[in-house]
Amino acid sequence: MECDPVEDPHEPQHSVTKSASAASNNTVIPELTLLLTGDRNSIEIGTKNILLDHDEQRNVEQFSAKLYDLCGRHISVINMLGHPNIDRVPLNQGIHAFLLLVPYGRHNSHYKSRVQLLEKTFGRGFLSYVMTVVTHESNEKCEGALADLKANSSFAEKRYHTCTRTMTDEKEIVSLLEKIDVMVSENDHQSYSRLMCVQNKDQKEHLDHNSYKEERVGTGTVDVEKEIETLLSRLHLQDKLQQKLSPADFLKIGPPVKPSNDTCEKELAYTFLQTLLALDYRARHILVKQESPEVSHSQSAPVSDSTDTDDNDLDEFFNTDEDSDQSKQTHVHPMDVQMAVFHCSDSFLKQDMVKKLSQCQYALPLLVPDPVTMDIECPLWTLRQIIKTWKVTEINDKDTITMKSMPICKAETPMVSFFRLGSLSQSKSHLMNSLINDTHSTFFHRNCKGSTKSRHLMDGVAEIAWYFPAGNPNDSFTDCIAFCNLHGDALMTEKQHEILIDKSSVNVVFVPTTQKSTAVLSALLKSPKPLIILVADKDCGGVEKKPGKYIVGLKERSQSDVAEELKMTIKKTLSGPHTSFQLESMSKVSGVRVDEDDPVCQKGKSAAMKILNLLQGMDISKIKEKFLPCQGNLWHEWCRIKKELYHLQGNIEKEKSQKEQALTQIRQEQCSVSHTNLMKSFTESLLSLPSTHKEYFLKWMQILIDALSTDDLASILQRYDEKWSEVLALKRKHDKSPLLDRKQNELEQISKELQSATFGLEHIFREMGQIYEAHKSQKKQTHNRQTDWSKYPELAADLMISGHPMELMDGDAGYAPLTWISSVLEEVIRKLGDQTVFVLSVLGVQSSGKSTMLNAMFGLQFAVSAGRYTKGAFMQLIKVSEEIRNYLKLKFDYFLVVDTEGLRAVELAGNTTTHHDNELSTFFVGLGNMTLINIFGENSAEMQDVLQIVVQAFMRMKKVKLSPSCVFVHQNVSDIGAAEKNMDGKRRLQEKLDDMAQLAAKEEDCDVKCFSDVIAFDVQKDVKYFAQLWEGSPPMAPPNPRYSENVQELKHIILSKASQSSGITLSYLKRKIQDLWNALMNEQFVFSFKNTLEIAVYRKLEVQYATWTWTLRSNMLTIENQLHTRIENGKLDVVENSYLFTEMSKTFEKIKEEMNLYFEDKRDKDMLVQWRGRFEQKIKEFHEEQVEGVKKTLDEVVQQKKARKKLDDKKTEFENKLLQKSKELAHSLKDKAKEEELKSQFNTVWGELVSELSAGIKPIEDITLEEDQISVLNLLGFEWGLIKECKDSNRYQVLSKLGHYSDYVNQKTQRDLSEESHESKKENKDTGKQGTDVLKSAFNYFKQVTGIVPTTQQKGNSDLSHEQIRSFISQVEQQSLKKIQTKPVATRGYRSTYLQEMAQNVQTKVTEFESQKPYALRKEFTVDLSLYVFDRAGRWLSQSHETYRKNNNAHTYSESKKDQYYSIFRSFWKGNSSAAVFGEMICENLKVSAVQAVCNKTAIDLAGEMRCSFPAFSGNRLNLEKHVLKSLAEKEDFKSFITYIRDPRSQAENFIKDEVHKYMFREQSHKAQNILKNNVDDISEFVSKALFTATQEVKTQKGGTDMWMEQFSSLLKDKLTLDTISCQNFRDINNFDFLKEEIEKGLVPIKTEMSRLSLDKMKDFRLQPDQILIDQLCRCCWVTCPFCAAVCTNTLEDHSPDDHNVPFHRSGSVNGGGFKNTVEMSVDFCTTDVASDNSFYPDGVSEVSVPYKQYRTAGPRFANWRITPDESVLTYWTWFVCRFQQELENYYGRKFEGRGEIPSQWRTHTKQQAIESLDETYSA
Repeated sequence: MECDPVEDPHEPQHSVTKSASAASNNTVIPELTLLLTGDRNSIEIGTKNILLDHDEQRNVEQFSAKLYDLCGRHISVINMLGHPNIDRVPLNQGIHAFLLLVPYGRHNSHYKSRVQLLEKTFGRGFLSYVMTVVTHESNEKCEGALADLKANSSFAEKRYHTCTRTMTDEKEIVSLLEKIDVMVSENDHQSYSRLMCVQNKDQKEHLDHNSYKEERVGTGTVDVEKEIETLLSRLHLQDKLQQKLSPADFLKIGPPVKPSNDTCEKELAYTFLQTLLALDYRARHILVKQESPEVSHSQSAPVSDSTDTDDNDLDEFFNTDEDSDQSKQTHVHPMDVQMAVFHCSDSFLKQDMVKKLSQCQYALPLLVPDPVTMDIECPLWTLRQIIKTWKVTEINDKDTITMKSMPICKAETPMVSFFRLGSLSQSKSHLMNSLINDTHSTFFHRNCKGSTKSRHLMDGVAEIAWYFPAGNPNDSFTDCIAFCNLHGDALMTEKQHEILIDKSSVNVVFVPTTQKSTAVLSALLKSPKPLIILVADKDCGGVEKKPGKYIVGLKERSQSDVAEELKMTIKKTLSGPHTSFQLESMSKVSGVRVDEDDPVCQKGKSAAMKILNLLQGMDISKIKEKFLPCQGNLWHEWCRIKKELYHLQGNIEKEKSQKEQALTQIRQEQCSVSHTNLMKSFTESLLSLPSTHKEYFLKWMQILIDALSTDDLASILQRYDEKWSEVLALKRKHDKSPLLDRKQNELEQISKELQSATFGLEHIFREMGQIYEAHKSQKKQTHNRQTDWSKYPELAADLMISGHPMELMDGDAGYAPLTWISSVLEEVIRKLGDQTVFVLSVLGVQSSGKSTMLNAMFGLQFAVSAGRYTKGAFMQLIKVSEEIRNYLKLKFDYFLVVDTEGLRAVELAGNTTTHHDNELSTFFVGLGNMTLINIFGENSAEMQDVLQIVVQAFMRMKKVKLSPSCVFVHQNVSDIGAAEKNMDGKRRLQEKLDDMAQLAAKEEDCDVKCFSDVIAFDVQKDVKYFAQLWEGSPPMAPPNPRYSENVQELKHIILSKASQSSGITLSYLKRKIQDLWNALMNEQFVFSFKNTLEIAVYRKLEVQYATWTWTLRSNMLTIENQLHTRIENGKLDVVENSYLFTEMSKTFEKIKEEMNLYFEDKRDKDMLVQWRGRFEQKIKEFHEEQVEGVKKTLDEVVQQKKARKKLDDKKTEFENKLLQKSKELAHSLKDKAKEEELKSQFNTVWGELVSELSAGIKPIEDITLEEDQISVLNLLGFEWGLIKECKDSNRYQVLSKLGHYSDYVNQKTQRDLSEESHESKKENKDTGKQGTDVLKSAFNYFKQVTGIVPTTQQKGNSDLSHEQIRSFISQVEQQSLKKIQTKPVATRGYRSTYLQEMAQNVQTKVTEFESQKPYALRKEFTVDLSLYVFDRAGRWLSQSHETYRKNNNAHTYSESKKDQYYSIFRSFWKGNSSAAVFGEMICENLKVSAVQAVCNKTAIDLAGEMRCSFPAFSGNRLNLEKHVLKSLAEKEDFKSFITYIRDPRSQAENFIKDEVHKYMFREQSHKAQNILKNNVDDISEFVSKALFTATQEVKTQKGGTDMWMEQFSSLLKDKLTLDTISCQNFRDINNFDFLKEEIEKGLVPIKTEMSRLSLDKMKDFRLQPDQILIDQLCRCCWVTCPFCAAVCTNTLEDHSPDDHNVPFHRSGSVNGGGFKNTVEMSVDFCTTDVASDNSFYPDGVSEVSVPYKQYRTAGPRFANWRITPDESVLTYWTWFVCRFQQELENYYGRKFEGRGEIPSQWRTHTKQQAIESLDETYSA
């Protein structure tokens, strides 16, 4: 061995850390170099540790800053604590002292093992450099440590020191350094170097052989240490003696366990453990594929290569000397593999391993020699978790059978110990198996598969196994008996056999002969304990030589005979008085180290005992009631009331308010009782203990609690099993007599008793959850750290991450604690990130082996105690290994396995079972990416029940667009090997599934013919048959290996299917749990399910869609602006679609790329895919609509341009003549006329030319809409008086906002209310007068607010469907406006026939509407509706006609030009040059068009800025809704609210206009002004560039004025309009630089004037920012809820096939809802209504009511609305109802009384709370 290895090239060769005082010199040579070795847990490494403040293992030296600060010396410290490769210690510089750190309590064994390892590495000479340091806790004293260590020959007291684990005490460290200095001085100040190591190594090779033999008795000349080292190396465990394997190494999703013939030796240990964890007892029989010729298997025989057999005689044939090679290495002994893994595992993995060994009915280690020190250890802690159940038969008249269940450590049983003295041909272990289970090798023996002669770790190991009777007549023994087997020759393991002899009830000794006496036999014969001696060379039967002393011969006797005789003898000896053995007693045995004496384990135990001491002496059924009060009756009552919220009746809002108050009261009570001593201590321990201590603490809690409850549970379980059997027997007979009911009631009582007595760790965690939920609901923070409930989710998250199951659903209460689960998952996300998980759930009947299957598949720890079954559901997080993740290309990080409560619970009956099972299956099928459907046995009736339940669950998932996969697992099938039978079974299963699918389709109302219509299912691949679990009858039967194979095959199927899934994120899982559970609480699951994450993803998509559409819109506005200017400049007279598409192509392609990236985002890809096609189509349609819209607008501009061509031609001629005459007149008057005369002369010329211009053109008159409206209505047959009355009343102006329309209904055709029943009359007789009074006040209110004077006042307005009339008005309005806007008013002018068409359309629509209703509408309605439509169209008609007038009125045009031309005339008069006058004309033209261009561009920029930065405009439709509601609340104006309720789009438009106005003129006026200024600068710069370019071009080409003008106008054509200026009067211009200067001079004041331009000026131009935003934001869905008038918040206008929806609905009173034939207002929210059992009248006049739960069947208005039940209400609307109670009563003519009384809780809501509720709910 090289003691001075080559340095790791990746590690720095010299790492120095110094304090500030020592930092000046980087080449300091250390005065002392200390190397720390030993147990890493012997000290607490931290910043305060003086000796070592870091946890980095490095074989390089580091200066200690703290030691320098302490003593001023440069001391180098090398940390090799726990390092597996001690041989890599750097010895180049030399080491002054090896500090061997060992923890108190384990000091002796640690000292021995470490010194041996160091001796082996460095030789004995190094011992003079070792300082032994025993570390201890601050409250411990190292009493006895020195005495213990003195027993070792290598120990020297002068090189011994003790100190605390924290190493923060300066005195202790100074004392240590002083002792080190003395040791260094004794070593002549030499350091231990590489040379010394080599010398000592040579000495080591000449160790005294006898001394070595004393250390390892019985090993002969074989170097056992070397062999063990070689063994561990072969198994790839060489590093694991120090760095132990842990459960985390195996609690992850890896590949399925390899077949036994495909395992190489280096994988053997891991394959063994994986196979064992999979519950396959063949883990001890794994065959290794031969990779090296040096490894041989005992069963393989060498083959001679000789072919000449004729000359070979028999002797030569049988001679194997030349073929045998003794140097060949045999394969590893199976028990060496087991024990190697055992030694290399930490205490928690040992527990898991031993638990699985026990389940496999294998013997367990009782006494285990340490492979290095040979110290004997009893793994008591390792055996603690094993709980066994058996049945004791008391031999009497009735042979009474009693069930027992307890931790095996506490079981007091007889123990029969077996020893071997010397060597025998018979197998002791084989014979022992015959006593316990003659079909299973409980103890490994020489005849077992894979056995070899050489083994290294089993000699001296004592194994223990128990025989557990089943209460059957053929039981070998009537009570539990322990059998102990000491492996190897007992003469060589003196300590072990002495212990066993002392603890045994009966000793059984195997000897080769009785001729040779030994001290051991002599002692046994003298002992009073029974003794059975089995003698190999005797052939006698059992002989009792002395009382209790037997001899049994083995010679020439069959093993079965010997076994039977031995059984009889043991029974006989145990029938009398005998000692009992209890595993716990091993902790008191001298000379045996007990694993649970480890200080960390003891710390965990003491913390657990502190809690369990509180429970001592208590009745187990009272513990939860006293110490866990939050989860008992309080929690169950809370769950009951919560469920009732989904099934309200009568006055539901009042009832709901009362129930919510009751829920709050329960939570308050939970808070008041939550701080019990048990919970305080438990949470305090979890908060304060380090992670390792915490693990031990939780294990101890589980162990101690199980031990506490098993005694009581055993008797209850026995009674439960007996009663269950009786119930099942009656059910099989289809017995429906009272006897079955009585038995079921008795079973229910026992079940409740069992529930009270069942107490586990899960109940404590459940209590934590309830404490958390209670406090969180009350928002109470505590200042007491020990009861800080806010930290509970973090504690639970840590446990969940580490692999602990977490309760998902409380099976006792039948409820999921959503707040607790959400908070725990949030903490998991905070710690791990939002990881992707694949959720695997399992469903099946009760006690069908679901938990066992999951445990075997993934190595989990779901509870599978005998007689106990899973209640509720538990989830466990399992990491996916990188190996399997890369191999299968899995897209998720974790599996989340959900173990669920069984279906068809026997204690539930009838409909209760069915409803409960439907809830369970729907919840867990919906939760899982995959669901395992576990079918147990071959009972067809039971199978059919389960199939119907799960098929219905899958159908529900299909309807709510969730698509889990499934695999059917058919367990306990009698003959799974017959392929034909399996095919037939699959065929029958397919038929049943198809039948069940058709049945479920009827219930769920959907068209399904077969199961594959519901879910992707292949009966050949998705059905797995399982062998029965047990190979025989429990409790002694081992698990069936075929079962384990089936489990691995199923695991492969699951992983294959999972590779096709993307899984779901933890955040989605959190929401999904809430969504599914909330929907489950309602009877109508499909209609109730609300996928909140899907909604959130869709809302984000809407925001993105708004961004994409805005990009297209803003780009199109820019193009429109350019083309509009080009048309006005006469540069374009045809707008082609192809051109527009080309101009938009770059932007559109960019949008398509962005969309592709967005939809391909892996995080939400699976969810977005359902909308991808639709949104891509919508973007395409939007793009096309934008193009079509702009083309239509520009075509109108072109048409207007063409329509005024004649006038434009006249204008050109007019301007030419005007210029010519002005020029001539000006020159003639030059220096002759004064200013006044000049004006008079110009007016004369002007008048002549204007008369010439307007000659033959008829003046365009103003339109008279008012007169035309009256005339049109009169022509349609309405009386003048009626028309005038309707017109004067102004009622038509608010027609769409009226509270009701009773005033317009013809009374003669209303239904006769006298048909109402006598009871109804009686009920309402006192409300008649009241109704009249209310209606009077209502009409008075209408008159006051709206100016309406009603002609009649009806009492029975409650029978009319006012909402239908209001909807009809809106439809007619929209149709009329759409039609009128197609008329060419802007190009051809207004015609009165347009109004006539509108009125006729209104009249037709009213007639159609009346024909479908059981009442008629009066003439007043038709007149008012016509006037209402006229009023809405009037503005557009007036604006369009004004445009036509401006474009075609010569007089108007000439008047607008007079001042401009007078200015030009004066210029000529003053003698200005043609260039100066021409420049002045151009500037005058540019002034108008520049302002127009600046304002239009500013409108687009302002709209863009507000859409991006203004919160109300920067999101989706829902975001706009929130801000509109906020604005309404802040104003508190009822009229605005009514506008919003009746015409939400109109109010939204008003809001946008108001906000834009505020932004521009108040809140962000400086920003708006800057945008305007920037556009002014841009336009000025653009004009300057065009001026320069045009001038340069003309100069270059030597052109004239015409050319200059053509160039200049061409450059401006896309941004500025430039009226045509005739150049014939300016052709004398030849100095274009001068012209350019004149124009630039004229532009200066224009720019100055534009810079001072008011934003208010923008309203005079074509584009307005508010209208641009309205077009963008209001192009969405505006359909209102038929119940409460809440507006659909979908951003898409046509979002079919998606239903209309809104996050929060309103009280029905907002929309005037009430109770039929009364004046009572309805305050109910429709989200509450649809969860209730109430009904409604869809059209207000029908006598047939519709249940709210079936509201979609009430007609088209209802069918496309998705109203999900929700017990919560939006505070905003409760505040609104209370704030405007009086106004609402007056407006709707109803009263908030009786069933419409406002709940008192609503009145506590403030305006601020209302506004805040919008942020909370709409943001969520």
